[in-house]
Amino acid sequence: MAINSTTKNKLMSVSTATICTALFKKGFRNQFIQNVHPLNPNHPNMVGEAFTLRYIPAREDLNTIEVFKNPKHPQRAAVEDCPPGAVMVIDSRNNPKAASAGSILVARLMKRGVAGIVTDGGFRDSPAIAQLAIPAYHQRPSAPTNLTVHCALDINVPIGCGEAPVYPGDIIVGDAEGVVVIPANIVDDIANEAFEMTAFEDFVTEKVMEGQTIIGLYPPTDEANVAAFKSWRENNKR
Repeated sequence: MAINSTTKNKLMSVSTATICTALFKKGFRNQFIQNVHPLNPNHPNMVGEAFTLRYIPAREDLNTIEVFKNPKHPQRAAVEDCPPGAVMVIDSRNNPKAASAGSILVARLMKRGVAGIVTDGGFRDSPAIAQLAIPAYHQRPSAPTNLTVHCALDINVPIGCGEAPVYPGDIIVGDAEGVVVIPANIVDDIANEAFEMTAFEDFVTEKVMEGQTIIGLYPPTDEANVAAFKSWRENNKR
């Protein structure tokens, strides 16, 4: 089932850090994709359903430059099959020695309406990708073609990306800090919790910047702060 617009809008307005805390409250500890970074941290939040691509180690006799002439090559097919609004998530074996993709493929995803792309490896042409109107996350730049290290194998299967489990249809959220994976069956609850947490944390930040102590405020063990937060929400229509 596609993510509903209310849930998506909430996820567009919260941080991956807050989502991680909401997930932790439900017992999920390993949903943040490790060691991936945005090429352009100024993009709005990336939100979409996971569409996956899995690489295995390349074998020299099976991974020559000629394989790209095959229209069913998994990497090329994935770029053309990834649904608009989805996020392509690539299992590059946590290895950025060779590129998961380059600017032409990412530009094609952008033109097809894909919401973003994430790899636990690297991209080539990363300066050009950073200029595109699509969020992209990787470990570090990587100029060599993926064929020198990776072999594209499976499309839209469960994968690991940066030590996080990613199942097709899970909800991927990225911000300037990184990327988190939300299991699809709990996304509405997580979005609601993160949205509520964000309102409270904005209130707390405002009070801290005014010089207030965090004792009794964060967490709100003082009833006066509970009442103050309620009033703040009313005044700020939060």
